This record gives sequence, structure tokens and C-alpha cells, in this order.
Amino acid sequence: MKSIDQISGDVLDLSIHIHRELGPGLLESVYETVLAAKLAASGYMVERQRAVDIVFEDLHFPAAFRIDLLVDERVLVEVKSVERLNAAHAKQLLTYLRLTKQPLGLLINFGGATLKEGFKRLVNDYHPSASQRLCANQISS
Repeated sequence: MKSIDQISGDVLDLSIHIHRELGPGLLESVYETVLAAKLAASGYMVERQRAVDIVFEDLHFPAAFRIDLLVDERVLVEVKSVERLNAAHAKQLLTYLRLTKQPLGLLINFGGATLKEGFKRLVNDYHPSASQRLCANQISS
């Protein structure tokens, strides 16, 4: 089983390759489909548009939201194709991580000129080996 850091690194590498080849401006669904196929070809188990139920105050809401990609049952990937990411995108992914109790999420925006400014790695009670500057929701001591 690959480490979470290895999975996130592979997702980033493939995303950069896809962005360089296809360029910005396509629909999110195109990037999601291609990334899922490339990850699967690399040996990862990938689920697309996985429905997630929510229970709130004894009320059950089936398929309340969908995860773009779930890689090896441990890493959520939220795909965007917008001019630039904003705070709401990161908040959405952090909420998904909290509600699914998953340790790591990747927010990838294929809409910009380069992928460098369109990639965020968000953690949920996980202690990554990656540099703190790559973790958007880490609290400095």
C-alpha cells in the first residue's frame, strides 16, 4: 500500500502532465475523467463522483454531496477549472474531509495558465511529511 504522501505526489505529477498536454479552459469533467483514467492506469483504485450521505441531528440526507475523485479510499481530489481558486473552494474541501473523516484532500485547478498556483494540499488530523508551506490549513506554532 502506497503512503498518502506518495499518492498525493503521483496525483500532482499526473495533474501537471495533463495540464501541460490539454491546457486550461476545458470543463472540470474532462480533467476529472482524464485524471481518473491516468491514476487507474498507474495502479490506483479510483472512484469518480462518489456520493456521500450526511446525518445531521438524527436526519439522514442520502447523497448530500459528491466527491470528484477518491483515490485508494484515502485521498479526496476536488477538481476545478476556474480562473483562480478562492477561499470557498478550500473550505468546501475541508468540510468534505471532516465529514468523510478522510486524512488528505487535494484541490486542483486546471483553469489557470499553470498548475503551480492552482494546487492546494489540505489535511484533516494528518501529520504529513511534506513541507508545511504545502499544507494550507496548518496552524503555525
